[in-house]
Amino acid sequence: MTNPLALIAEITHRCPLHCVYCSNPLELAAVRDELSTSEWIDIFQQGSKLGILHAHFTGGEPLARPDLTELIAGARAAGLYTNLITSGIGLAEPRLKQVVDAGLDHIQISFQDSREDAANWIAGAKSHAYKIELSRLIRRHKIAFTVNLVVHRQNIDHLDEMISFIEQLAPERMEIAHTQYYGWALKNRSALLPTRAQLDKAVEVVAAAEKRLAGRIRIDSVVPDYYARFPKACMGGWGRRLMLINPAGKVLPCHAAEVIPGLTFENVRDCSLEYIWQESSSFQRFRGEEWMPEPCRSCDQRSQDFGGCRCQALLLTGNAAATDPACSLAPAHHIVEAAVADANSDPAISESVSAASFVQLQQLTQSLWSYRKNRNKFEPGSTAKTGTQ
Repeated sequence: MTNPLALIAEITHRCPLHCVYCSNPLELAAVRDELSTSEWIDIFQQGSKLGILHAHFTGGEPLARPDLTELIAGARAAGLYTNLITSGIGLAEPRLKQVVDAGLDHIQISFQDSREDAANWIAGAKSHAYKIELSRLIRRHKIAFTVNLVVHRQNIDHLDEMISFIEQLAPERMEIAHTQYYGWALKNRSALLPTRAQLDKAVEVVAAAEKRLAGRIRIDSVVPDYYARFPKACMGGWGRRLMLINPAGKVLPCHAAEVIPGLTFENVRDCSLEYIWQESSSFQRFRGEEWMPEPCRSCDQRSQDFGGCRCQALLLTGNAAATDPACSLAPAHHIVEAAVADANSDPAISESVSAASFVQLQQLTQSLWSYRKNRNKFEPGSTAKTGTQ
């Protein structure tokens, strides 16, 4: 068994945004249950001894933690490469300097669109202009910078415009990721899943951008499972490369694992990271190949996609041990085929639309949205009770 390479530190579920494709669980961890500063620092030290190399600070919005600078310093002191994944809300110049001085190596800012109205609509908050200004501030510091863009039916038709927009922000890396259908994204799938024509055009746009920006900006692009022949190796395979710790201390193999019934996930307040990684039943459950049903067990792809995503299998079939329905060989692939057929059949929203049609598109889809609810109050830089002893 190999050691984990990265720790995803989900330090809070508080967030100023209400993104319609949020992958966080529908039930969020409460502020009162969040791990304290000292508990997180101990986790980083344990992780380093276990062989972990990277600490990815995420949420929710990690900037909601007033002790974020201390957490970054603690991870860096443990010898971990530090990456902040953020909306940017709450990161003014003084605080940006603080986290950089504390040892932040890399920052990732998420954008919802290139156009302000559309971006704010998808995020459910007026955040776009703030992110642009923050991106300019980031370039004043010696720190690696990535811009993340989530692509879906509502913005994919002006992907070329969005790439040009991101180019002007001068990141080292651009991540173009199609929505993955968990959490709030699954609830909003009918308004988010692109058509085949949209996807084919997007692939061409990305290929042209990769060629044009080669040597200046690296582009990583992730296509939606629903249109792939084989599923992605979710998180590099269950319990193979990554550990995720949620705000309340539960240790998970992936973001959505808690949706799987019958699994008990250990808490770092009760068990060491080493025990959880090596011995816990939750990390063992879908690790390796013994659990696999046919056709996975005898498929040549099994060591590459590891049967696909366990959470997606559960959400679509009701059985976490089933072959991921996104796989073209899966017995339940018809479920994904039906969703794709629906996405390509509704004349009101399946046709390719120009960016200029945003208002019309908003009217067509607004009734379909279920925005992520934030029952935990977001107070950037506040002294909210986070247990900073």
